Amino acid sequence: MTSIGIFDSGVGGLSVAAETAALLPGHAIDYVCDDAFFPYGTRPEHELIDRVEAVASAFVEQVQPSVLVLACNTASTVALPRLRERLALPIVGVVPAIKPAAALSSRRVIGLLGTEATARRRYTQDLIDRFAADCMVIRVGSAELVRLAETHADGAAPPASRIQAILAPFFERPMAEQPDVIVLACTHFPLLRDALQAACPGGVRLIDSGRAIADRVRNLAPPSDAMPHRHVHFTGKGAGRAIFEGRGFSVAPQREIASLRRNLSSI
Repeated sequence: MTSIGIFDSGVGGLSVAAETAALLPGHAIDYVCDDAFFPYGTRPEHELIDRVEAVASAFVEQVQPSVLVLACNTASTVALPRLRERLALPIVGVVPAIKPAAALSSRRVIGLLGTEATARRRYTQDLIDRFAADCMVIRVGSAELVRLAETHADGAAPPASRIQAILAPFFERPMAEQPDVIVLACTHFPLLRDALQAACPGGVRLIDSGRAIADRVRNLAPPSDAMPHRHVHFTGKGAGRAIFEGRGFSVAPQREIASLRRNLSSI
């Protein structure tokens, strides 16, 4: 049976999974949640590359998906080349939606909201140089927002005051220097879209890469050959189990999770 693999350290990949399931409702989805190493955005680059390779390799060996989506901006900006060298299947990464943001911005000012690692990484600067060289790009990195997204997915309303404080660097400046488009450069952040939009002035657009990723997966995935399932595989204790179950996922059979953890035991 073929399935689509989705990989993140937390629940952020659910935003990508939702877009993918909407376009490919007949396909199975296997989600690997590397909760034992959460969050990725605070990890040193060399540790993150090694970890992503190890988890992805073990997951692909165990589950054998037809396509793997690295549904994490931070991991995609550093680990994609290694994965594509080592794994013999199509791998789709997530990159900040700088190009479409530049096309949409009439003010020529773009906000980039991501983890601190994504905001400062050279890969992000290269995207800006290629696609938004004529724009002012204001970068805000926030690990706190990732955690707020995790707790919000579990049912807790994000404090409006904290959302406003995180977004303040975009808007505490003259109007001509405020962004009219903000790129959600972390897959966790679309889970907070309503709260983020409410904290922005009128007319500000929020964009992310979810639909573009799903389109790419649709082009790569073979036809479905079985009844679809939605399984989540945890590398840790699975504290977010209820979040996944609330979105139609069931925890993968224990034998599969045990096998995955054995393959990771040396890390």
